[in-house]
Amino acid sequence: MRKFRPQEEVDFVIIGSGAAGGIMAKQLSVAGFSVVVLEQGGWGKYGHEQDYTKDELLNRNPSPEDRLMSDPSRQRNTFRRNDREEARRGGHSYGCVVGGGTVTYGGSSWRHLPWEFNEASTVGTIAGTGLADWPISYEELEPYYTQAEWEMGISGQRVDSPFVAPMSKEYPVPPVPLKASGALFNVAAAKLGLSVVPGPLAIITEPYMGRTACVNCGMCSGFGCHVRARSSSAVTVIPLAIETGNCEVRVNSYVREISVDDTGRVTGVTYFNALRQEVFQSAKAVVLSANAGESARLLLLSSSNRFPDGLANSSGVVGKYLMLGGYAGASGLFERPLNDYKGVVSGAGILDYVASDPKRGFYGGGRLTSRGYATPISYGLGGLSPGTPRWGAGYKQALRDQARHRMTVNCYTSQLPLETNRVDLDPTEKDDWGLPAMRITSTSHPDDIKNMEFFRQKSIEILEAAGATSVWAGTIRDSTGGSHNRGTCRMGNDPTSSVVDKFHRAHDVPNLFIVDGSNLVTGGRNHPTMTIQALAFRAAEHLVRSAKAGEV
Repeated sequence: MRKFRPQEEVDFVIIGSGAAGGIMAKQLSVAGFSVVVLEQGGWGKYGHEQDYTKDELLNRNPSPEDRLMSDPSRQRNTFRRNDREEARRGGHSYGCVVGGGTVTYGGSSWRHLPWEFNEASTVGTIAGTGLADWPISYEELEPYYTQAEWEMGISGQRVDSPFVAPMSKEYPVPPVPLKASGALFNVAAAKLGLSVVPGPLAIITEPYMGRTACVNCGMCSGFGCHVRARSSSAVTVIPLAIETGNCEVRVNSYVREISVDDTGRVTGVTYFNALRQEVFQSAKAVVLSANAGESARLLLLSSSNRFPDGLANSSGVVGKYLMLGGYAGASGLFERPLNDYKGVVSGAGILDYVASDPKRGFYGGGRLTSRGYATPISYGLGGLSPGTPRWGAGYKQALRDQARHRMTVNCYTSQLPLETNRVDLDPTEKDDWGLPAMRITSTSHPDDIKNMEFFRQKSIEILEAAGATSVWAGTIRDSTGGSHNRGTCRMGNDPTSSVVDKFHRAHDVPNLFIVDGSNLVTGGRNHPTMTIQALAFRAAEHLVRSAKAGEV
């Protein structure tokens, strides 16, 4: 891998190597530009994927060298529901490794539906929310969805349905096999008049582009893939970027500031290396792809005389309209063993309730997916049904009776963008590098809570229709953080109400580009990765063209 000297001005510094950052690195370096990628995590066995640990206990308490997610005890964050509360130490975490969250995520790769780009016009604005139309349409983004699916490697089946986004091309590999839970979804759907579709996943089902197909090991979500079947940035686009000879990936690089000159142009990035020494990397332009939470935090940390409220924040919108995503679900036990912990995390989906329906009396929609992914030790530590013994002979018998018989319905639901839901800098809490910690303030809109309860009830109904012998569902809980955070640097045509334009260039800073989940104007149905990747391919195409024309 090529190495650049920090004082050597490169064309682009990219902050983050995940869903968007990896794609930006590949596209820019293939186009001939010099690129340095700064990743705060480690290599994560990059190049030696067979060494990704499948140790369940170690995964619950990983050592620093085996950690694939950020450590809330070091990358500290705080949380509060509103401005009146005192923020307390939070547990928000995100992918922190070469490849970011794409190394460990379940792989759900749903596209946004066409009408999700202009819901403010089709559904109507909702009082007290920031529901707005995107500055781009589905038709503009569709070719880049296709590009992302084929370059990353997505398994699935093109479906002609009003609940699924139309596609101009089939997926590159077939969908994952139907699991027992998927078959039970079909049983329930037949009784309830619903439809079941295979979910698109960033997990290949047959050899593709030199990578091995999924071996159904069962240690899926939360673990790195030892056979490279999960289509993470680490095994798809980043190797191609490095092979060009134009790209260096610098790990254990914790960015503290994006620097600007007196004219307001970005000059480079200051970061702490593995020895906690400050290093300044000079660059002609910066691409910020650190995820919605950390991207907003870094802009706020990068305040200066020219940008006293944070870099690129003349609008005051940086950090606002945070969407953490809604969740609901239920679990059930079945008479016959399902062995649903084997194979991929997610398979079949029921999409009949994806759209918002005014007959429900509230805004919201989502997807129901069939899952049964508790690995053996995690099941033993917390997967048993309510009321069963947690010790002794009764506990052992419950494990025998339940461990292979459980099915879970997970629902990923919409969340309205609210100006009051935001990321900012905690005034007292510091991270391990002495920087102000990320503070999350979030309370979902009442419609979001009603929507989650709606899906909780639908989950129970589906499990009962599938023949479950017992069903249980916890009470609805509002989110406090998670991997699907979006919306803190929204795109738009108006610089007074958005952070970047429709090609991801910051309104305030001509050579700063923000490309990740922070740009999403609305959260969709809580599966953002495919849209993030499509946006990245689109942003990279425009950036390459602009840079070659001397417009960056």
